Amino acid sequence: MTTLYLDLETYSETPITNGTHVYAANAEIMLWAYALDDGPVQVWDLTKDKLMPALIADALEEEVVLLTAHNSSFDRTVMHHCGYRPELKRWRDTMVKAMAHSLPGALGTLCEILGVAADQAKDKRGKELVQLFCKPRPKTSKIPRATRETHPVEWAEFVEYARLDVEAMRAIDKKLPKWNYQGFELDLWHLDQQVNSRGFMVDVDLARSAIRAVERAQLKLANRTQVLTEYDGEGEGVRSTSQRDVLLKYLLEEHGVELPDMKASTLERRMNDENLPALLRELLAIRLQVSTTSTSKYKTLIKAVSDDHRLRGTLQFCGALRTGRYAGRMFQPHNMPRPSLKNKVIDHGIEMMKADSEDLFFDNVMQLTSSAIRGCIVAPEGKKLVVADLSNIEGRILAWLAGEQWKLKAFEAYDTFVLDENGERISDGKGDFQRKGHDLYKLAYAKSFRVDPATVAGDQRQVGKVQELALGYAGGVGAFLTFAAAYNLDLEEMAEEALEAIPAEIVEEATGFMNWLCKGEHKKHAHRLAQEMPMNASLELLRLGCQKIRFGLSEQAFIVCDSFKRMWRYAHPEISTWWRELEEATRAAITQPNFKVTCRRVMLIRTGAWLRIVLPSGRALCYPSPQVNDKGEISYMGINQYSRKWSRLGTYGGKLAENITQAVARDVLVENFPAIEAAGYEMVLTVHDEDITEAPDLPGYNSDALAAIMSTNPKWAKGLPLAAAGFDSYRYKKG
Repeated sequence: MTTLYLDLETYSETPITNGTHVYAANAEIMLWAYALDDGPVQVWDLTKDKLMPALIADALEEEVVLLTAHNSSFDRTVMHHCGYRPELKRWRDTMVKAMAHSLPGALGTLCEILGVAADQAKDKRGKELVQLFCKPRPKTSKIPRATRETHPVEWAEFVEYARLDVEAMRAIDKKLPKWNYQGFELDLWHLDQQVNSRGFMVDVDLARSAIRAVERAQLKLANRTQVLTEYDGEGEGVRSTSQRDVLLKYLLEEHGVELPDMKASTLERRMNDENLPALLRELLAIRLQVSTTSTSKYKTLIKAVSDDHRLRGTLQFCGALRTGRYAGRMFQPHNMPRPSLKNKVIDHGIEMMKADSEDLFFDNVMQLTSSAIRGCIVAPEGKKLVVADLSNIEGRILAWLAGEQWKLKAFEAYDTFVLDENGERISDGKGDFQRKGHDLYKLAYAKSFRVDPATVAGDQRQVGKVQELALGYAGGVGAFLTFAAAYNLDLEEMAEEALEAIPAEIVEEATGFMNWLCKGEHKKHAHRLAQEMPMNASLELLRLGCQKIRFGLSEQAFIVCDSFKRMWRYAHPEISTWWRELEEATRAAITQPNFKVTCRRVMLIRTGAWLRIVLPSGRALCYPSPQVNDKGEISYMGINQYSRKWSRLGTYGGKLAENITQAVARDVLVENFPAIEAAGYEMVLTVHDEDITEAPDLPGYNSDALAAIMSTNPKWAKGLPLAAAGFDSYRYKKG
């Protein structure tokens, strides 16, 4: 099929950091680089020739010609505002095509990875030229704007830079695989672009009110800080708790209190210390308030919202490179803080902020603004928000993929309501309905501790929840510790209560494992310790080494957490063996190119430089340049989450299970997107496993109906128990 490759160089007074749609509303196209198929790359300079070249004009008119750009949403949106509006389905995107196959989106990085010739010096120079011509000049500059007339030599370089970008894009397009960028996935991306262009309605008044509320609160808290610390403006005391290092120094020098950091968990722990003077507890509380504000999100909304009060372009298709899940952009809807206030309290707080009276009713204004951020997403006039969320989707999919039959039946039972003689659901007296099965978190605890799930109390349910979240992907004590902290489980206190309930043989296994770890640590350093340290010092280092291995936990707490891990694994034999089988299958696929290896519901195959794990949906997880070393360790090339560089990464059975499970969860979520749209629910946002839609404000459109569509099994997911629930509202909230 004929393809027009294109790349625009533009100018706008609006910063691109405010978002493509706001930028494009005032953008001017200066250069239009283009090429038809393998033809020569040419550049249309609109600053000297307003007449569109015939080749571009014909290509735009001809419906069978595809239009390909890198980060095409930018070029397409700018073209739309400039009056060029070819049909969306004609567009293709090399950045998205790369990301759909677990490659980074940056053009320069892709050139390096795929071996496309690219002059790094020219690339650096190109960025300098973009800075020169595409942005307003500093206010101190004598020339208000750099142009072809003011900088003719640099402009000639700029034209060549635009041409080279199209050459690189075209070469990359030919080298990229297309397994995950065709058929349904391509249609899905087109729908994603439609959703991103639609955006969601923003309560701009709330955003502005919240910013004002934060500014007032910060001033008030700073004044109180100065009083508490006797700030004199000349070095004594603390001007504001936002001054992290100054505050740490003050606490140590004036009160002898040493804190390792200013994390919320650290502050909360010290604030609960009854021996700490009330003055210092208040000071730490102020610091906690100041650090929990979400002002930046409110400011982003104000800057990025379009004139019609809609915010667009907040979702990145396949933004999570490994799994293909969505990622957030600008406003970052996927990392909105979990509200610590109830919805009714938040609604009241919103009204008070709009009246500039929040401090009359709320002592902690920062807590209010952090909790209210979701409320900025609202329904337009005549419509309502209809929201639904897939229930415990990863837990269900993990059990389905591994074939953990007892758990699949448990989900089905939990999803089935008890009905009366009229076929109506029977209330459980606690705001829900009676179900034929047990809550899965209670069931997880009961399975581990061999007790009746009906007897599991609320705090024990939390243990079950942490088990489910932490241990499903071969996690151990470290993973358990991470999730326990997120759900405020005191592991030392829990260990005291739980130890007696754990079977003796499990405790014995966990104790032996801990001793084996410590012995290994001792052996690792034994020679150095014997030569360099006196005996008492070596014993102390050994003690510290064992404590490090225990993640700072006491022996008892470590043993209890490791026992939980063991009991969960014994209760989930199919999942536990699937981890090992996945690892073995991956090694077999990597070392035997073009040989298909089946591992329960997935298939693995290495083709050239790619390992593919083909999911039940037909989409594939892609692992570039896979390797198995002499020790049997598996690795591949990817983006390091810490350095953000392209480097070799290791993996193992549990991690592969996590990737597959999350990828299938994504496929389940998106499978019914077209049906949701067809039913009249206009999607405006997806957050993790939740769909947020706008629908007519009529009873026929409701969350039960949306949930029913969302929980409809895909043809490829027979036997997977799905459930969803949600709410209708005029303002978004945490369900």
